[in-house]
Amino acid sequence: MHCQTGSWGSYNLPTTRSSSHVVNGDPLERIERLASENAVVIFSISSCCMCHAIKRLFCGMGVNPTVYELDEDPRGKDMEKALMRLLGSSTAVPVVFIGGKLVGAMDRVMASHINGTLVPLLKQAGALWL
Repeated sequence: MHCQTGSWGSYNLPTTRSSSHVVNGDPLERIERLASENAVVIFSISSCCMCHAIKRLFCGMGVNPTVYELDEDPRGKDMEKALMRLLGSSTAVPVVFIGGKLVGAMDRVMASHINGTLVPLLKQAGALWL
C-alpha cells in the first residue's frame, strides 16, 4: 500500500480485496486469517472518519497498513458483526491488528501511541524500521 500526502493531507489507500482462499467459512476465522497475512491490518469502512484518522496515523508514521474496507466487501456486514463481538462493542471499526494480534479499536491504538508502546509493536511486527 502506498500513502501519499497531498495539499489537503489526503492519502491514497488502495482497498485490499479479500483473498480467494478465504471466501468461505466463519467470518471470525476469515478476520483472523486476513489479520495474520500482513504486519499491520486495519478493518475499516470507507466513509468512517475515525477509520480515516487511524489510517492517517499509520501513514504518517511511515507504516503501510493493509486496509480492508468492509463496506466494499460482499461479506463485510458479517465481518463487521464478528468484529463487534470480538471487541465487545457496538462499534466495529476501525479495528487494528499488528503482527496478527488484535490491538483494538481507535482508543486502544491511540493509548498505545501515547504511552509509547505502539512503535515497539510495529518494529516487532516488521512494519517499521526506525
